[in-house]
Amino acid sequence: MATVPAGRDKYRSFLDDEADSVQWRHGGPPTYDVVNQLFEQGRTKEWEEGSLEETVQNAIKTWEMELSHKVRLQDFKSINHEKFNLIVNGREGLKGEEALKMGSYNALLKNSLPKEFQYYKADEESFESSHEAFRSAFPRGFAWEVIHVYSGPPLIAFKFRHWGIFEGPFKGHAPTGEKVEFYGIATVKVDEGLKVEEVEVYYDPAQLFGGLLKGAPISISSSPTQDASACPFHSRS
Repeated sequence: MATVPAGRDKYRSFLDDEADSVQWRHGGPPTYDVVNQLFEQGRTKEWEEGSLEETVQNAIKTWEMELSHKVRLQDFKSINHEKFNLIVNGREGLKGEEALKMGSYNALLKNSLPKEFQYYKADEESFESSHEAFRSAFPRGFAWEVIHVYSGPPLIAFKFRHWGIFEGPFKGHAPTGEKVEFYGIATVKVDEGLKVEEVEVYYDPAQLFGGLLKGAPISISSSPTQDASACPFHSRS
């Protein structure tokens, strides 16, 4: 296996060699050391370097990093800015600017159920509040891996797994200390330069919230204060 230079991230491109002109949401590139450790300890697959599976896994981690930490769409290197479209569970697609404004959590968790049946009300959350909620619940981050790749470019289809350890409060629910995880299927359409044109994701949000809502109810006043200056997704996925 090739040696990764000290201080460089093994799983995300464009993180260590960015120009000074890039506008980062928290003033500089994020650090993924903590979630990388969670990922390496909890992954079920260890793909061969240079394999299609590893390439797809790292590409999605890179896209998520840009979506969570870059302020301007023009600074994204992983997507086709003009064509990008994000579709989740068959809903109407989100263009790049829309997804960037909402943030990854709200984009993935938005749904059309009546309010009384929604586990999570994405319409009432900001980019910042959504990341704060999950950063609180998963202090060590929310790891992500590719389980299987069914087809290669230009239309990549794969199965994925997302998991974290529920060690902090979530929306009035006490942490359980248990692993919370869910699985999903996605397709990614890329152009000739391997820039992402469209992402389509299908998964069951109940798998995620079933683990988060099983924690005992707690009062807001008893929840520990989180450091709002800390990097959301400081090693998130």
